[in-house]
Amino acid sequence: MRKKWSFPIALLLIASLLLAACGSKKEEAPSGAAAGNQAAPSTVRLGIFKNVTHAPGYVALENKLFEKYWGQNVKIEVTAFDNGSDFSTALATDQIDLGFVGPGPSTNQFLRSNNFRVVSGSNNGGAVLVAAKDSGINSVKDLVGKTVAIPTKGSTNEISLRLLLAQNNVKVTTDKSGAQIIARAPADTLIAMRQKEVDATLIPEPWGTQMEQEGIGKIIVDWDKIPPNNGNYPLTILVASDKFLKSNREAVKGAIKANIEAIDFIKKNPDKSYELINNRLKALSGKGMDINLIKAAISHLNLTPDVSKEAIEEMARVSIDAGYIKDVKKEQLDLSKFLDLSLLNEVKQGK
Repeated sequence: MRKKWSFPIALLLIASLLLAACGSKKEEAPSGAAAGNQAAPSTVRLGIFKNVTHAPGYVALENKLFEKYWGQNVKIEVTAFDNGSDFSTALATDQIDLGFVGPGPSTNQFLRSNNFRVVSGSNNGGAVLVAAKDSGINSVKDLVGKTVAIPTKGSTNEISLRLLLAQNNVKVTTDKSGAQIIARAPADTLIAMRQKEVDATLIPEPWGTQMEQEGIGKIIVDWDKIPPNNGNYPLTILVASDKFLKSNREAVKGAIKANIEAIDFIKKNPDKSYELINNRLKALSGKGMDINLIKAAISHLNLTPDVSKEAIEEMARVSIDAGYIKDVKKEQLDLSKFLDLSLLNEVKQGK
């Protein structure tokens, strides 16, 4: 006798067959954070300098490019720094998540804390060597017995100055037998040059151009002759803490995209960019800058997301010689973990 199937049982059988069929077609899950499965952070703490050499970061903020890639609901807390040492300490101690800084102080801090990475470049070069008016300085060799100012000890500018002096066989000393290096903030150096308290300075733009335009100094080594690599060295890089990278790799990728888009915008829309840079400079420092100075400064920058590991290593060796990096010998120096350019490469590949 043929058994009759009840309607509910038939439905259950059909449902189970459908589930089995769906289960047999396993979708390959996207791997890693690049899959976009991470929830966007509610707040991102971003650090940046009060300096035109951080122009891509300024334009990204003004054009809301970070919001474009992070989402409109993400709160961005911007902290402005005067120097790389303070920035690097803040990043290493979880006061900020990511931001723009120079390789000199960030390398020094990384070798102590080992808890943040370089994820992209932003700007190569942009510093000049300026001699005070009537100082008698016409070349690097004339710096013997003179006082040269840099923005802060261990800064990328000091490293470039030490390389420049070494190339010209001028020693760094504390007496008149060589060049004496002192640290002064750019604004204070400008005043000191007016008052003839320092003889020269290796300083980021647009300070050098401003000194030359005021007639208180003259550029004796232009930005494209400053070592290493004749100005083609990382001066502004994008870094992120390991903690933020681990939980927000997609957000870091978004920051890289915002940085690259800002670089492209500056190159294609220079006049508009000068206004945006000035607006952000006002917001960060409380005062703007003459547009012609900003224009001159941007012309002395090589804006690029690319990073030279070799240049950063060369600058680190100078920091070791200068005593800023301790307990690391030059032959043992390894910065392979300092640079994580995997996300930058993914962005370049359109991922």
